[in-house]
Formats: sequence, structure tokens, C-alpha cells
Amino acid sequence: MASQRPKAIPTVQVDDDTVRVTEWHFPPGAETGGHVHEMDYVVVPMTTGDLTIEMHDGTIVTSPLTAGKSYARKTGVAHNVINDNTFAFTFVEVEIKPTAK
Repeated sequence: MASQRPKAIPTVQVDDDTVRVTEWHFPPGAETGGHVHEMDYVVVPMTTGDLTIEMHDGTIVTSPLTAGKSYARKTGVAHNVINDNTFAFTFVEVEIKPTAK
């Protein structure tokens, strides 16, 4: 069954041979929808608050984020990111493209 949540709004800022940089804006209640990361990535929060993460296995965790405090994850993370805050939330995602061999 499809979610009734509004969708987060992605804005691609850079997409070249080495990186894709996307600003993700989440109105209150918005979600990314379930997805699997196909590249290593870094997240740079622009807002401070908690995001709800629904993992692929059904586990739900709360992820506290602080504006300007980045974190990195490896390829293969499978989740849905939800803004359960009463305010909008924004982060910038930097995906690192595999280098040509």
C-alpha cells in the first residue's frame, strides 16, 4: 500500500563525473520513500532535529541531526527517511560516484 505522506523535495545542485549533490527538503510529515543507496554518501544537515528512519527490515530508529554536523554511510543502506517534526527539515546529500578503473 502506498504511503499517504507527502514526498520530500530533492533538488540536484551538482551532478558530474565524481559526485551528485542533492538538497533534500522535507515539509513536516514528508518522506523520501523506501530506497537503497547505490553510492557511498555524506549527509550535511542544514536543520537541527530528529528524523525517523524506517529500515528495510522494518526497524524504526530516530536519528538526531545537528545543523552542520555531517555523517557518512556506505553503499547499500536501505531505508525511508521521514520528517516527523512540526517544522521543515533540510539536508544536503553528497553521493560519491565510483571512479572509473
